[in-house]
Amino acid sequence: MSDFSSARSVSASGMQAQAQRLRHLSENISNADTPGYRRKLISFETALGQGQRVSKVEVGRVRLDQTDLSQVYDPAHPLADETGQYEGSNVNLLIELADAREAQRSYEANLKMFDQARKMSSSLMQLLRR
Repeated sequence: MSDFSSARSVSASGMQAQAQRLRHLSENISNADTPGYRRKLISFETALGQGQRVSKVEVGRVRLDQTDLSQVYDPAHPLADETGQYEGSNVNLLIELADAREAQRSYEANLKMFDQARKMSSSLMQLLRR
């Protein structure tokens, strides 16, 4: 495998990992008001393919955030107990939006790296044709 294709495969794996991260972040944001919802977290791992010199990024297992669920006071809610409270979610929209911005920028950086490797490979092919 050439260095150009290695660079493209590493950046493609990074884009796939960040896309999966964005999917989970959007799921967290959409369920921020769902009672009892726990925030989903993912981790990234490096994976070295067979016969490869470079490692790629893979998404690890999805975990649920075990921080305490927020207590919401609403006596009219059907899930409210005798004190008028029920368990909300542990999603913090500010954190989710910051994580989404970070994932987006990381995705864009991988995309630029992929495009740059493609351009360099194309330029090399043009030089070799001469």
